[in-house]
This record gives sequence, structure tokens and C-alpha cells, in this order.
Amino acid sequence: MSKNENSADKADELLQAVTPQQVADAIRNAGCAVHTTEKDGVTWLHSASHGIGFQVLWGNLVGEGRFADLTLSCPLRVQGGSLPDGILNDWHRTKRFARVVKHGDFIVLEMDVVAVGGVSVAHLQLSMQLWTQMMGQFFLYLRNYKAEDQNAKDAVPSEAETKTAEAAN
Repeated sequence: MSKNENSADKADELLQAVTPQQVADAIRNAGCAVHTTEKDGVTWLHSASHGIGFQVLWGNLVGEGRFADLTLSCPLRVQGGSLPDGILNDWHRTKRFARVVKHGDFIVLEMDVVAVGGVSVAHLQLSMQLWTQMMGQFFLYLRNYKAEDQNAKDAVPSEAETKTAEAAN
């Protein structure tokens, strides 16, 4: 077996769990710097994309320093009050992969990455690229969202509501 064939076999190998080093490498491959800290024997990863920080929250531990899943998490503080009611619902109706949850004065963009059943290194890297794209789309969505637009949508009756009102008269 040649050296190239051996390298190809390793590249095709499926990961059944991920290590902090593998995830950090995938984040770097997506173009982001990674800061690591260790606490109680666990390596924590912090990074940023589009100038906003995010962290890796480890899921199920399946062996020494290996995890079956993880959540990429980007908490954002809502300044100047609260968000319009429809903003999170509109995001969830139009986007997949990343969800937004509300925690008091914070909204948190999150995306799960699961290795159970096996994923390739390429899949892990693409997941990190998808995450950075989702972050960028979410920030753009927040910047472009206008409460007036939502109020205008709520004020204009739908076609079905108009036909129901006409039929009632």
C-alpha cells in the first residue's frame, strides 16, 4: 500500500465521536481563530465569526475527551428592550440548521453537530462552515428586520380574511 492510499483511507475514516482538537481544527478550517481553555479536565473552545463570539458546548461524553455531539452557541444581549414577537418565528420559518432561543435579555443562536453513527472529517469541517454562514445570515437578518414591517404585515388582512369578511357582508 502506498503512502497516498494510506492517507486516503484515513481521510475516508468515519469519526464516531469528536475531540476538542478535531473540532478546533474544523473551526480553523472555516477561517476562524480558536481560543482554548481547560477547566476540570475539559477543553473548552471559544471562537468568533463576523466579529461576534461563539463557543462550543459539549454534549454526550463517550470516552476520554471524546464527545458524541456538540452545540455551537452564540449568545447575544438584546439592547434597548425586547425583540418584536415575530422576529424569532420568522427566522425559524425561513431557515434550517440553526435555531434561536430566548433567555431573558439574551437570544442565543445555536446549531447542533452530531457524530453518532459516524461522520467524516469533511462533514465536520462543512458543519463549521455552515455555522459561520448561519451566523452571518442571522446577523444580516437582525440588521434588516424592521418592526414596522412586521406591524404592516399584521395590519394588512390576508386574502382569506378579506374573502371571509366580504362573504359575511
